Amino acid sequence: MGLRRWAACQPFKKNPPLPAGEGWGEGSSVFSHMPKPLIVISAPSGAGKTTITKRILAAHPGELMFSVSATTRAMRPGEREGVDYFFLTREKFEELIRAGGLIEYEEIFGNYYGTPTEEIERAKRMNKSLLFDIDVKGGISIRTKYPTESQLIFIAPPSLEVLESRLTSRETENPEVIARRLARAEMEMSMAQKYDHVVVNDNLEAAVNEVERLIFG
Repeated sequence: MGLRRWAACQPFKKNPPLPAGEGWGEGSSVFSHMPKPLIVISAPSGAGKTTITKRILAAHPGELMFSVSATTRAMRPGEREGVDYFFLTREKFEELIRAGGLIEYEEIFGNYYGTPTEEIERAKRMNKSLLFDIDVKGGISIRTKYPTESQLIFIAPPSLEVLESRLTSRETENPEVIARRLARAEMEMSMAQKYDHVVVNDNLEAAVNEVERLIFG
């Protein structure tokens, strides 16, 4: 099925609430249950996952914390080391791979992205659930390693045309890069069926509210 019609045909799915594991954060009293210890949000580039993730984190600082990924890509304007990403050389990243220091990793468009194992330990020490903003393959790796502790949420764009418009309006990438991202979106959408929930981001406020509801119940 093409990306244009895919989003409209996918029903939302909701897992029954399960308590967080020992050593993890308490849930917000406003909602009906505690969040899972590991919450993954994935989407094609331009679908809005980073904006949604930041909104959810800002609303629940006592229950959630952001999982800081490592990457070999260049730092973008406004990004901060250790806050948005751990910016590593390719050599350092490959050392982490060999040492088993990453929960998951993938090479995307010539750059590595991955989650340091220490992030899970940091969340346990702070007694919070860990919110991931990662690629679909990374999300599935998290589910494989932590099947009962993880919740996977996929953010889908309303259509390929909308996704292309969002990528173009950012004015941060050339047409060749945008074309590669759109081609990759087809693969990512095909893997969304492996996620627990799909949220179509055709309205940011509604999407944020739906993701919040799925996390907290």
